[in-house]
Amino acid sequence: MRKALNHLKKSDPVMRAIIERIGPCRMRFGRPEFHSLAEAIVYQQLNGKAAETIFKRFAALTGEPLAPEGILKLSDEQMRGAGLSKQKSAYLKDLATKTAAGMLDFTRLPELPDMEVIEHLTQVKGIGVWTAQMFLMFTLKRENVLPTGDFGVRMAMYKHYLDVQRTKAAKKLSAAKKAAAAKKGRKRKIKLPSPEQMEKIAKRWQPYRSVACWYLWQSLDTKIL
Repeated sequence: MRKALNHLKKSDPVMRAIIERIGPCRMRFGRPEFHSLAEAIVYQQLNGKAAETIFKRFAALTGEPLAPEGILKLSDEQMRGAGLSKQKSAYLKDLATKTAAGMLDFTRLPELPDMEVIEHLTQVKGIGVWTAQMFLMFTLKRENVLPTGDFGVRMAMYKHYLDVQRTKAAKKLSAAKKAAAAKKGRKRKIKLPSPEQMEKIAKRWQPYRSVACWYLWQSLDTKIL
């Protein structure tokens, strides 16, 4: 991790300032197994506390660690009783069915390139590119993932890179132009970066884009002057 931090701080002064304010990197990793992916499905689109409650109920029914046979034995009523939506129940059943049939092989994943891991995982209903990327980052410990569809990463990039540039440009406007803009009542609009802009910003972080993204997420919860 020290090598990654040294590279990020040396290659990008903006990232260096973020790292110095956040402090040590404390990325937490799960095991590259069925349990981790099933848990990720349960947690999708839920806040941490609600997801944790539902997961505990679900795990109490299936047994831990989560396994395909434990999920497949449950009825739809049991899964709804644990707090899972009809859609998530279908996703978990699809994951369990494909794993049990050998279509999903977790033992192969650590050896596959990132794009092949994404292709392998997204064959499951409910597993999109974002979820597969989170699996790459926090389960397979891949250091160079850039989730261009992640709202938090996009917002942090806007805040620390694009909005700062826009503010500097605004300061250079003449007094007359500033007065005209104020008279019209213009409000600043947030335009989040495109995937192309994100790739350009993150180019200097390679091969440690995953670590940089972790700091971007943390920066949204920490006051950055």
